[in-house]
Amino acid sequence: MAEELGERTEKPTARRRREARNKGQVAKSQDLAGAILLLGAVILLVVFVSVLGEGLARVLRRSLTGEALASPVGPDLAPQAVRQAFDEIMWMVAPMMLIIFVLAGLSHFIQIGPLLTAEPLKPKLDKLSPIKGIKRIFGLRGIMKTVMNSAKLAAMIIVSYIVIAGELDKIAALPQLEAGAAFVLLGRIILTLALWLALLLILIALIDFAYQRWQHTKDLKMTKQQVKDERKSTEGDPEVKGRRLRMYQQVVQQQLASAVPQADVIVTNPTHFSVAIRYDQETMSAPEVTAKGADEIALRIRYMAAMNDVPIVQRPPLARALYYNVEVGDPVHPEHYQAIAELLAYVYRIDQRRADRDREAQPAREPAAVGGDD
Repeated sequence: MAEELGERTEKPTARRRREARNKGQVAKSQDLAGAILLLGAVILLVVFVSVLGEGLARVLRRSLTGEALASPVGPDLAPQAVRQAFDEIMWMVAPMMLIIFVLAGLSHFIQIGPLLTAEPLKPKLDKLSPIKGIKRIFGLRGIMKTVMNSAKLAAMIIVSYIVIAGELDKIAALPQLEAGAAFVLLGRIILTLALWLALLLILIALIDFAYQRWQHTKDLKMTKQQVKDERKSTEGDPEVKGRRLRMYQQVVQQQLASAVPQADVIVTNPTHFSVAIRYDQETMSAPEVTAKGADEIALRIRYMAAMNDVPIVQRPPLARALYYNVEVGDPVHPEHYQAIAELLAYVYRIDQRRADRDREAQPAREPAAVGGDD
């Protein structure tokens, strides 16, 4: 369906990633999980090899001598001796198995985080299609997987050859050593080889994990039409939102056109907020906020105030407090009475001085002539 809607060139949105995650479609490298398990097992063996060796030797000695059964081991007691030895060995290796189990969960958790979904377990008929199966095997992804597996196998063979070649002298001397020393030397060589292979697999797995993330993002890419449809479903039609925004701006402009000219003073931040205050002693019990705005609306309020000779006063703390705490049409809070009273008194003094200057600037009217020429 995506191919019919156009080429998938857009990055996947957060919603598409979330839906894919809920379906169990996540970027995960099986090689990384296996490499972490192998490295963890090797480290555990290195740490607990002496303890395990002593424990196994003790269990073997007790089983063969019949010490655990308090009697010599005979044909009748052999199954019981084997079962008891098996139980003791399981108790010894149980902590290691528990740690490996935790590592198995951790190896997946660090890749995909917390995720619990049953979607991958649901049967899908397309998985039974032989045609799609052939495409998966011989498709580009299948070929890349084969190439990667071949490269990993070749790298492991090369590393194994290098490690074993460095130990050939010691391996050749094994027949000359006692059994215990030979087992110790052979175990050390095997652990060294396993450690190098684990480190190699970690490196390969990190490359594979990066590739899986890239492939997962590529698989989730969307067409422009899909992005547009998703935006419509989540945010609404952009045209409808645009009309609503224009209508809202018109309503705001109308409110400002009627409220700002009637205000007594405009309190500003001075750049971010503007608040219009009006107070009529005859009709109001307290000053009221008749208009307020931020950024562009604040600039519009200041412009309209300048056009209508409404005083503009910079009081940043008061402007912020009124903008955030008082709604349009509500009286100011009592804690702002003192600041508003001082502000209005200041504005009234300025208006009074301006009125006095206007009266003084007017030319005196000449007295009317009384009488006339005789």
